[in-house]
Amino acid sequence: MKSFVAALVLLGPAQAGLRFPCSTLTFQRLDPVVQPGSRPSTHVHHIVGGNAFNATMTGDVGERATCTTCQMSEDFSNYWTATLYFKHPTNGSYHRVPVLPVQPLLGGSNGAQGGITVYYTQFDLSRDNLKQQPIKAFQPGFRMTVGNPASTSRPPVGLTYQCLQGQSRGAELSDFPTKPCSGGIFTTHHFPACWDGKNLDSPDHQSHMYNTKRLNGFTNDPACPASHPVRVPQVTYETTWDTSKFNSLWPSGTPNPFVWSFEGTSGYGTHADYMFGWKGDSLQRAMDKSECFYDGCGSIKKQAMAVANQCTVKDMVGEETDGWLTKLPGM
Repeated sequence: MKSFVAALVLLGPAQAGLRFPCSTLTFQRLDPVVQPGSRPSTHVHHIVGGNAFNATMTGDVGERATCTTCQMSEDFSNYWTATLYFKHPTNGSYHRVPVLPVQPLLGGSNGAQGGITVYYTQFDLSRDNLKQQPIKAFQPGFRMTVGNPASTSRPPVGLTYQCLQGQSRGAELSDFPTKPCSGGIFTTHHFPACWDGKNLDSPDHQSHMYNTKRLNGFTNDPACPASHPVRVPQVTYETTWDTSKFNSLWPSGTPNPFVWSFEGTSGYGTHADYMFGWKGDSLQRAMDKSECFYDGCGSIKKQAMAVANQCTVKDMVGEETDGWLTKLPGM
């Protein structure tokens, strides 16, 4: 999707999948997928979703959570990415970049606080493909990651940056924008949609999945291979980082001053984690519906974002992650 206008065009009468906002749950150095039990983990994450989130998470997350920051009230999954920071070009201090709700908003989405927009698509954003390949919802205990914070080369297809200027999202980039963005930096994380059908996780948190995506955006992907034959929902995150307040501190002609919470040398290390936590068969019911979009065709319940915003978790690390910092937390 190249612009907000293009995104609105997509919201026609024949679309397939779910699209909904999740407000921010917390910013903390916790990562129950890659570093389970570590309190703290190596870098700060921006986390949304259910209040079962903790340093260690096993089993049926959806049964343990009692609230969620997501609009879909039966979705107690957790979704997280690294956190974006501004590194001051002069004194080297760091400041966490605020998060804005992704635009455009769909009906009933007003009131989200920060957070991300989550997609579960069946095929692409204009149709489903249920007759050719039914979608199998994830199982309790399932988790996966996409991207690699240690990467020094171009990230996988589907992990992109866009420079928001006015009503345009601009070109999809594999690295940080090289000039100030008046509307912020827009990041997208597409996860693989082919599962081996056996393992809820793997040692690298990626090998149990297979990515057939060949193009960026919400495009239909080739069939799943024999090694990973089960088509699961295409999970995607969109985040708007409000970099505009720092643009006046970015001297003209100097390199990009934004870094992820693990710093690194470029934006190639962009990555995201997912932990499934839908109640019962609620996600499967939505994925079984032909040409449903956003509201699950009435098969799953929504909550007002004012209610979602009341969901919280405690500070389990006890460190400052915002304001001007002399170094990144954990670095």
